[in-house]
Parts: sequence; structure tokens; C-alpha cells
Amino acid sequence: MNILVVNGSPKGSASITLQTVLYLQKCFPQHTFQYLHAGQQIRMLEKDFTPAVQALEKVELILFSYPVYTFLAPSQLHRFLELVKESGISLAGKYATQITTSKHFYDVTAHRYIQENCQDLGMRMIKGFSADMEDLLRSQGQKEAIAFFRYVLWCRKTESFEPPLAPRSLPVHKPVQVPKVMQQEEGTERSRDKKDQKAGSRKAYKVVIVTDAREEDTQLRRMIARFQAVFPYESRIVNIREYPLAGGCLGCFHCAATGKCIYRDGFDEFLRGDIQSADGTVYAFSIQDHSMGAVFKKYDDRQFCNGHRTVTMGSPVGYLVSGNYSEEENLRMILEGRSEVGGNFLAGVATDEHDPDGDIDRLSRTLAYALRHHYAQPKNFYGVGGMKIFRDLIFLMQGMMRADHRFFKENGQYDFPQKQPGTILKMYLVGTLMASPAVQKKIGNQLTEGMLAPYRKILEEDKGDGRKKQK
Repeated sequence: MNILVVNGSPKGSASITLQTVLYLQKCFPQHTFQYLHAGQQIRMLEKDFTPAVQALEKVELILFSYPVYTFLAPSQLHRFLELVKESGISLAGKYATQITTSKHFYDVTAHRYIQENCQDLGMRMIKGFSADMEDLLRSQGQKEAIAFFRYVLWCRKTESFEPPLAPRSLPVHKPVQVPKVMQQEEGTERSRDKKDQKAGSRKAYKVVIVTDAREEDTQLRRMIARFQAVFPYESRIVNIREYPLAGGCLGCFHCAATGKCIYRDGFDEFLRGDIQSADGTVYAFSIQDHSMGAVFKKYDDRQFCNGHRTVTMGSPVGYLVSGNYSEEENLRMILEGRSEVGGNFLAGVATDEHDPDGDIDRLSRTLAYALRHHYAQPKNFYGVGGMKIFRDLIFLMQGMMRADHRFFKENGQYDFPQKQPGTILKMYLVGTLMASPAVQKKIGNQLTEGMLAPYRKILEEDKGDGRKKQK
């Protein structure tokens, strides 16, 4: 079989992910492997995409190889997929699969992103292979890689592939009204906020609107304009499309110790001074290829100058999204996951699908409430699971990721269960008691009562001053 390996890593042949592919090539010499270093050569391909088209046309199987960057594939691979679609090449009927390496932090959303775009092109997708960065160094990891490729060969032989996703409908953009002057009755939340700001009795919260809107993105610009018109506090726009980014993240880890990016375009200072210094953030974008688009992905990847440090935790975020957001299950998971892992209250996602004016107004009210009351919620599975992966990773790599290690120590993010010996011993005692039928019969419901006791104590203590606590 003729196989084209589309290497999405900006490191090119030095990619750790690619080593798994090279191992498979060694184990299966009867198949022909060709390589297109799309991540490393993206600027060349932007100038002339012909070599990529010729390579894609000649093969039976396209194997995407890439590290997982910030919930998805690297921005360079995002751009490559944009170029594939813009080229008009027909890949219908070709088989595709993917190999990634990561610490399994949202590898599922990265795989789903590639699958969605391949199926947009009519390709037959074979379920991909998600490995830990060090799996290939172990015999078990080598066996799993070989088993995966045998599965790929079987799928190709039997014409088995992942079922196509439900077809997306064409985007429907409902009109957005941008009022010149908001007519608000006295006593409403907005008018109170404005009066308080003028009187200096309330903090003038500042929100930054980060967007990649082009001049022709009229709908998105109107959504931003309405948000600014109804939002009771100061807001300003930062268009990342206009920032002279020298390139996408290279995965070089130059910033691991000092937090300083290897690029000299000043983005790290700009990010920290112009964006992350705000009290809240609103991201505004049009859905592109099941994501926020390659420009936003480059922006996200370059934020790795902050490493794994949740430097904006506690500040609320919101989204203005133009497009059929309700049909993008994977994108919805990414946006929620980003907020949860970052410790940012998600104030809402306003879209232009059904009621854009109402959505934007609700987002404005909710974001303003979160700012005034410093409202936050405990993390759900997306946040707890993601941060446990980061916690273990940074603890093991603290010698290299020194800035991350300091941040995790200072913010109490090393919450290892081993640091709770009292709880562990207590659970051993409870487990011993529960293992004995005689003790279980004697205790009866006392175990449940014992578990409820501390909660009932809280309720009893709250009886006398419940109103005070509520206030």
C-alpha cells in the first residue's frame, strides 16, 4: 500500500510522534511510506501547494502524524487543512487515519477535529492511535503500535471505516441589531452600573474582546458591536489577525524555564500586558473547519509561553460565535474544557443561529454579574481531569519546567492524594469494618449516619445566622 505521512509537527523529522511512524515503516517494509512535512514547510506550501496536491493524489492512505497542541492539532496542520480545502483537490474515497503523541490531555478533541475535516473531504476515516510521548520506548507501546497498524491494514482490506458524521447544514446567520444608544429604564442593572462608574463607587471593570475578524466579516463585527453597546463596562478589541506573529509555536520548550518565547516578535509581553491583564475576556470568531480557525489556533499555541500555568484563573470568559455552533459538538467541548482547565467561569456563548440579540444581551448581563460578584464555580470533569494530567506532568518534569513548577507550588495545585495520610488510614479502617459481615450486621445504618454527621453539623450551625450568610 502507498502511504502518505502528513507530518503536522513543526519540528519536521525531529518530531517525537514521527518516530512511531518510522518504527512502523521498519516493521512493515512491504508498504511504501512517503513523507510530507506539512508542519515544518507550511510557509513554502502557502506559496506553492502543488507538491502537496501531487503527493495527496498518488496515495491510497493518508496518515496524519502530529503532537497534540492545546486541545487540537498544531496551528501549522490547521493551516495545511485549510489549504487542502482551498485547493479543490478531490480526496473522496481515500482512506485516512492518524497517530498522535501527548500526555492524553484532550487528545480526543484533537482526533475528532482531524476526523471531521477528513470526512468533509469525503475520506474514509479509520480510528486513530493516541499514544503517550514515551510509549514507543516500552515493549508494550511497541506492541500497541504494531497492533494498530495491523488494524489499519485490516480496515483497508475489508473496507471498514468510521461511520460518516451527520451532514452539516449551511450556516444560517440571523441579523444582529446594533443600537446607537441603549434605551434603558432607570433602575435597570445597566443604568445602575453606569451611574456607579461615573460616581466612582464601583470598580470600572475592563474586558478585552479577542477576535480574528476580517474586514469582510460583517456579521461577526456586528455581534462585537452589539456586545460593546450593551455591556455596562469598558471593553476594547484586540484583533489578533493584525498582530505580526512571526510564526506558530515550534514546541521547542525554550520558554519552559524562563517563560520567554524564542520568537522575537514580542508576543509574550503583548499577551501578558494587553490581554491577560484584563478583568475578563470575550473571544469572537466565525466557525472555520470545525474550529476557531488557523489564526486563532496560532494565537492559542503561542500562549504556551505561559506553559501550563493558569495565569488568568478567576477571570470570567465569554464567546461570540458566528456559525452553526449547535452542530459542532467537538468545538463545544473544547470551549467548555478551555474554561474549566483555566479556572475561568464560562459566562456564555452567544451565537447568531437563532436569537443573536438575546444571546448577546444575556452574555453581557452574565459576564457583568460574574465580574461584580467575582463569581466562579467548582471545576467539573473537564477541569478536574485536565488539571490532574498537568499536575502529574509538571511534578515529574519540574527540573525543566521550572516556571510551571513554581506556579503550581505557589497556587496549591500539587493536590496529590498521598498528601492526605489521615484520610487514607480512615478509609482502611472503614474498609476493614465493611469487609466483616458480623460487623456490618451490628453497625447497620450507623455507617451512613456517620458519613452524614459532619454535614448535619454544618446545617445545625447555620440555623442561627442563615440570613447573614446568605447576604
